[in-house]
Amino acid sequence: MNTHRLGQTGPQVSALGLGCMGMSDMYGPSDRAESIATLHAAIDAGMTLIDTGDFYGMGHNEMLIGEALKDGLRDKVTISVKFGALRGPDGGWLGYDARPQAVKTALAYTLKRLNVDYIDIYRPSRLDPAVPIEDTIGAIAEMVQAGYVRHIGLSEMGPDTIRRAAGVHPISDLQIEYSLLSRGIEETILPTCRDLGIGITAYGVLSRGLISGHWQKDRTTDATDFRARSPRFQEGNLEQNLALVEALRQIAEARQATVAQVAIAWVAAQGKDIVPLIGARRRDRLSESLGALDLILTAEDLAAIERVVPKGAAAGSRYAEMQMAHLDSER
Repeated sequence: MNTHRLGQTGPQVSALGLGCMGMSDMYGPSDRAESIATLHAAIDAGMTLIDTGDFYGMGHNEMLIGEALKDGLRDKVTISVKFGALRGPDGGWLGYDARPQAVKTALAYTLKRLNVDYIDIYRPSRLDPAVPIEDTIGAIAEMVQAGYVRHIGLSEMGPDTIRRAAGVHPISDLQIEYSLLSRGIEETILPTCRDLGIGITAYGVLSRGLISGHWQKDRTTDATDFRARSPRFQEGNLEQNLALVEALRQIAEARQATVAQVAIAWVAAQGKDIVPLIGARRRDRLSESLGALDLILTAEDLAAIERVVPKGAAAGSRYAEMQMAHLDSER
């Protein structure tokens, strides 16, 4: 497994990271034993970056990871945690809280659930419009000084916010959606991060399974799966997006690869400062994704991919309208 440093000041991590959200939340029911087995398989394969959020399953995901790491595996991984999203007992979303007091309280609970002494990368999940980013980053910086956090990251922030945050404390990386279907960061966000020496951890590289090559038009979606309400999976949009997948499949087959492997390799090919996060929650999907590491896309491959899936080709936005309005990265 190759490794990359996250930005100029961040930790050295594996070329692919494991995003664990789907093991607890958002994509319908999951299998606990298989999730833990997948985490162990990822570590055995050399994956060191493990990404979670304290609101994934309202703490369930952190406890799951804590259980998976309990047998001496903590020192083999870099744990990245997002915080700040508020949820009710029914799972509903209640907004964000990134006040300094909330930052330290959330961190305290995260340390307990994960059963660890420190978090490698701690980051606000979104910009809290009621709290200056300087206050939020300043509070995390205090936790760095106290030894509870090693590095500070950001998530879904725009250029101005990124610069203001970096003015308070070095930022290791920005976590943000980036894929063949979501290329909005290329205009100003990616250049800003590169100018400041901030890495990118890219989530949604398979567009929540849409460009995995496995999604079927007539697939039944569980009521707890947010893709049932996601614009790109709605009738009309879905057909257009799956047509892009079929065009991508021809390129993949020519390279004796899968659609998912091509999609992951494309993100990885956009720069060594970009680390794709793989949202696998089963060992077979993890194994397929790891195969992308052996796929080196040529200039001809990249040109062919650009022809069949040009920038802006996706039908529908990456989140519903209300959620898009909360994204500092989309302003």
